[in-house]
Amino acid sequence: MSTSAEQLPRQLPGDLAMWLFILAELSVFAILILAFAVTHHLKPQLFAASRALLDASTGLAMTLSLLSAGALAALAQVQVRQGQPRRAALLLLAALLVACVYVWLKLGEYRHLLGAGLGIERNTFFTLYWILTGFHFLHVLLGMLILAWLALTAWHRGYGPGQCSGFESGVLYWHMVDLVWVLLFPLVYLLG
Repeated sequence: MSTSAEQLPRQLPGDLAMWLFILAELSVFAILILAFAVTHHLKPQLFAASRALLDASTGLAMTLSLLSAGALAALAQVQVRQGQPRRAALLLLAALLVACVYVWLKLGEYRHLLGAGLGIERNTFFTLYWILTGFHFLHVLLGMLILAWLALTAWHRGYGPGQCSGFESGVLYWHMVDLVWVLLFPLVYLLG
Protein backbone atom coordinates (compact mmCIF):
# COMPACT_ATOMS: atom_id res chain seq x y z
CA MET A 1 0.00 0.00 0.00
CA SER A 2 1.59 3.28 -1.10
CA THR A 3 1.28 6.47 0.88
CA SER A 4 0.77 9.73 -1.00
CA ALA A 5 2.72 12.83 -0.06
CA GLU A 6 -0.46 14.34 1.34
CA GLN A 7 -0.79 11.54 3.90
CA LEU A 8 2.78 11.70 5.20
CA PRO A 9 3.03 13.13 8.70
CA ARG A 10 4.21 16.74 8.83
CA GLN A 11 7.57 17.36 10.40
CA LEU A 12 9.39 20.47 11.53
CA PRO A 13 11.35 22.22 8.79
CA GLY A 14 15.11 22.16 9.01
CA ASP A 15 17.39 20.02 11.14
CA LEU A 16 16.94 19.10 14.79
CA ALA A 17 20.44 20.44 15.51
CA MET A 18 19.39 23.91 14.27
CA TRP A 19 16.26 23.82 16.41
CA LEU A 20 18.38 22.99 19.47
CA PHE A 21 20.84 25.76 18.62
CA ILE A 22 17.99 28.25 18.19
CA LEU A 23 16.50 27.16 21.52
CA ALA A 24 19.86 27.72 23.22
CA GLU A 25 20.24 31.15 21.63
CA LEU A 26 16.69 32.13 22.55
CA SER A 27 17.41 31.08 26.14
CA VAL A 28 20.37 33.47 26.30
CA PHE A 29 18.30 36.27 24.78
CA ALA A 30 15.48 35.52 27.25
CA ILE A 31 17.86 35.96 30.18
CA LEU A 32 19.15 39.26 28.78
CA ILE A 33 15.63 40.51 28.04
CA LEU A 34 14.51 39.53 31.53
CA ALA A 35 17.46 41.40 33.03
CA PHE A 36 16.52 44.47 30.99
CA ALA A 37 12.85 44.26 32.01
CA VAL A 38 13.59 43.75 35.72
CA THR A 39 16.11 46.60 35.76
CA HIS A 40 13.62 48.80 33.95
CA HIS A 41 11.10 48.04 36.69
CA LEU A 42 13.66 48.94 39.37
CA LYS A 43 14.88 52.15 37.67
CA PRO A 44 11.96 53.50 35.61
CA GLN A 45 13.09 57.16 35.64
CA LEU A 46 16.60 56.32 34.49
CA PHE A 47 15.26 54.09 31.74
CA ALA A 48 12.72 56.70 30.59
CA ALA A 49 15.37 59.44 30.43
CA SER A 50 17.85 57.19 28.65
CA ARG A 51 15.28 55.79 26.23
CA ALA A 52 14.41 59.37 25.25
CA LEU A 53 17.94 59.67 23.85
CA LEU A 54 17.22 56.94 21.29
CA ASP A 55 15.45 57.55 17.98
CA ALA A 56 12.40 55.27 17.81
CA SER A 57 11.96 56.00 14.09
CA THR A 58 15.40 54.50 13.45
CA GLY A 59 14.38 51.48 15.53
CA LEU A 60 11.21 51.16 13.44
CA ALA A 61 13.19 51.37 10.19
CA MET A 62 15.53 48.63 11.46
CA THR A 63 12.49 46.51 12.34
CA LEU A 64 11.00 46.92 8.86
CA SER A 65 14.36 46.04 7.32
CA LEU A 66 14.72 42.80 9.26
CA LEU A 67 11.12 41.75 8.73
CA SER A 68 11.36 42.47 5.00
CA ALA A 69 14.51 40.35 4.79
CA GLY A 70 12.66 37.60 6.66
CA ALA A 71 9.74 37.76 4.22
CA LEU A 72 12.13 37.49 1.28
CA ALA A 73 13.87 34.52 2.90
CA ALA A 74 10.50 32.82 3.42
CA LEU A 75 9.64 33.40 -0.25
CA ALA A 76 13.02 31.94 -1.19
CA GLN A 77 12.20 28.84 0.82
CA VAL A 78 8.98 28.42 -1.15
CA GLN A 79 10.96 28.67 -4.38
CA VAL A 80 13.35 25.93 -3.26
CA ARG A 81 10.44 23.66 -2.38
CA GLN A 82 8.99 24.31 -5.86
CA GLY A 83 12.26 23.37 -7.55
CA GLN A 84 13.33 26.91 -8.39
CA PRO A 85 16.67 27.28 -6.56
CA ARG A 86 17.96 30.12 -8.74
CA ARG A 87 14.87 32.21 -8.00
CA ALA A 88 15.48 31.41 -4.35
CA ALA A 89 19.07 32.64 -4.67
CA LEU A 90 17.88 35.95 -6.15
CA LEU A 91 15.35 36.40 -3.37
CA LEU A 92 18.08 35.75 -0.80
CA LEU A 93 20.30 38.35 -2.44
CA ALA A 94 17.42 40.81 -2.12
CA ALA A 95 17.06 39.79 1.53
CA LEU A 96 20.76 40.49 2.05
CA LEU A 97 20.44 43.94 0.51
CA VAL A 98 17.51 44.74 2.77
CA ALA A 99 19.42 43.40 5.78
CA CYS A 100 22.29 45.74 4.86
CA VAL A 101 19.89 48.61 5.60
CA TYR A 102 19.63 47.32 9.18
CA VAL A 103 23.42 47.09 9.47
CA TRP A 104 23.88 50.60 8.08
CA LEU A 105 21.24 52.06 10.42
CA LYS A 106 22.54 50.20 13.48
CA LEU A 107 26.14 51.25 12.83
CA GLY A 108 24.94 54.84 12.39
CA GLU A 109 23.06 54.64 15.68
CA TYR A 110 26.09 53.19 17.45
CA ARG A 111 28.32 55.93 16.02
CA HIS A 112 25.85 58.62 17.11
CA LEU A 113 25.53 57.22 20.64
CA LEU A 114 29.28 56.90 21.08
CA GLY A 115 29.75 60.45 19.77
CA ALA A 116 27.25 61.68 22.37
CA GLY A 117 29.13 59.89 25.17
CA LEU A 118 26.45 57.21 25.56
CA GLY A 119 28.69 54.17 25.68
CA ILE A 120 28.33 50.96 27.63
CA GLU A 121 29.58 52.57 30.86
CA ARG A 122 27.18 55.57 30.76
CA ASN A 123 24.48 54.04 32.98
CA THR A 124 22.57 50.80 33.56
CA PHE A 125 20.22 51.40 30.63
CA PHE A 126 23.06 51.86 28.17
CA THR A 127 25.02 48.95 29.60
CA LEU A 128 22.05 46.68 28.91
CA TYR A 129 21.30 48.42 25.60
CA TRP A 130 24.81 47.76 24.30
CA ILE A 131 24.86 44.16 25.51
CA LEU A 132 21.42 43.31 24.10
CA THR A 133 21.68 45.12 20.79
CA GLY A 134 25.34 44.19 20.31
CA PHE A 135 24.63 40.51 20.89
CA HIS A 136 21.72 40.74 18.46
CA PHE A 137 23.87 42.63 15.92
CA LEU A 138 26.38 39.77 15.94
CA HIS A 139 23.51 37.36 15.24
CA VAL A 140 22.38 39.52 12.32
CA LEU A 141 25.89 39.41 10.84
CA LEU A 142 26.02 35.62 11.23
CA GLY A 143 22.53 35.38 9.72
CA MET A 144 23.68 37.41 6.72
CA LEU A 145 26.62 35.06 6.21
CA ILE A 146 24.21 32.12 6.36
CA LEU A 147 21.86 33.74 3.84
CA ALA A 148 24.81 34.45 1.52
CA TRP A 149 25.92 30.81 1.76
CA LEU A 150 22.37 29.62 1.08
CA ALA A 151 22.12 31.93 -1.94
CA LEU A 152 25.40 30.69 -3.37
CA THR A 153 24.48 27.04 -2.84
CA ALA A 154 20.99 27.57 -4.26
CA TRP A 155 22.43 29.34 -7.31
CA HIS A 156 24.54 26.23 -7.97
CA ARG A 157 21.37 24.12 -7.56
CA GLY A 158 22.48 22.59 -4.29
CA TYR A 159 18.92 22.65 -2.95
CA GLY A 160 15.67 21.29 -4.32
CA PRO A 161 12.28 19.95 -3.24
CA GLY A 162 13.73 16.77 -1.77
CA GLN A 163 16.90 18.31 -0.39
CA CYS A 164 16.03 21.52 1.39
CA SER A 165 16.60 20.72 5.08
CA GLY A 166 19.82 22.74 5.19
CA PHE A 167 18.13 25.62 3.41
CA GLU A 168 15.22 25.53 5.86
CA SER A 169 17.65 25.52 8.79
CA GLY A 170 19.36 28.67 7.53
CA VAL A 171 16.06 30.45 7.01
CA LEU A 172 14.94 29.35 10.49
CA TYR A 173 18.03 31.00 11.94
CA TRP A 174 17.14 34.26 10.20
CA HIS A 175 13.58 34.06 11.54
CA MET A 176 15.05 33.68 15.05
CA VAL A 177 16.99 36.91 14.47
CA ASP A 178 13.74 38.58 13.38
CA LEU A 179 11.82 37.27 16.37
CA VAL A 180 14.38 38.54 18.85
CA TRP A 181 14.38 42.01 17.27
CA VAL A 182 10.57 42.14 17.33
CA LEU A 183 10.89 41.70 21.12
CA LEU A 184 13.84 44.08 21.51
CA PHE A 185 12.42 46.97 19.50
CA PRO A 186 9.48 47.80 21.80
CA LEU A 187 11.42 46.87 24.94
CA VAL A 188 14.38 49.11 24.18
CA TYR A 189 12.85 51.92 22.11
CA LEU A 190 9.18 52.27 23.07
CA LEU A 191 8.03 50.91 26.43
CA GLY A 192 7.99 53.49 29.13
